[in-house]
Amino acid sequence: MTKSEWNKFTKARERFRSETEELSRALPKLKKIQQELVSGRSGGKNSFYTVETPVVYNSALDEITSDDEIKLILVADNPGRREQAAENRRYLSGPSGKIARKFFIDNPELGIDFQKNAIILNKTPVHSPRTAELRELCRIEAKDSRNKSSIASAIENSQKTMALLLLEFHEALGVPVWITGYSEMKKGGIFECYTETLKSLYAQTPGREYMYKQIFFYRHFSMNQFTIDLKQQALPAENIAESLARIGAAYRERILGK
Repeated sequence: MTKSEWNKFTKARERFRSETEELSRALPKLKKIQQELVSGRSGGKNSFYTVETPVVYNSALDEITSDDEIKLILVADNPGRREQAAENRRYLSGPSGKIARKFFIDNPELGIDFQKNAIILNKTPVHSPRTAELRELCRIEAKDSRNKSSIASAIENSQKTMALLLLEFHEALGVPVWITGYSEMKKGGIFECYTETLKSLYAQTPGREYMYKQIFFYRHFSMNQFTIDLKQQALPAENIAESLARIGAAYRERILGK
């Protein structure tokens, strides 16, 4: 990275760390409610796993140095079981991450080492066993409160923050952005707020057109959705980079508009 890129990157990284720490302090009951949700998946008899990190900062970012060459920003949904474990606290460290790593290994022509050349962000740093259960977190808390769930408000605000952080990292690095798991980004979806914030932020950003065209949307890596969709839509005359660009741009227009 150049000195300017590095300074912008470290500023965004520290903001990310600070925001997750502040969010965690603001929600002292979150861990207990998350654990209730986890236990509920096993019929309340045993905990499926122990919640260790209610709000997860991606510690893999701390290993990035100014000598590293970042070629891709990849955005996933939210931290799951493995990501929140104290021994990890890294995004895409579970099954989806393994599939993502394998994809880049299997396609060396893209020139991206997933371990060295990509950084991972999420649409929210709030943990849940499965992404769809972010809604359930809010319902559990709402049972004990007549007011709007503080967790619901926090998740919404965290999406706004993560959208802003994406823009900051994007401005710092100037590399393509792959946003995976677009289905919940539509109107009424869990990540609608993230989508609307992205639209607003990029509309106000100098050089918006160029940066906008660096954003691509895809299906999840989980259960090989990403790879299956790519194979189904690829055209014989295209190489893989061309297929990815065309498919990702088409989904971008579907989610963000032209």
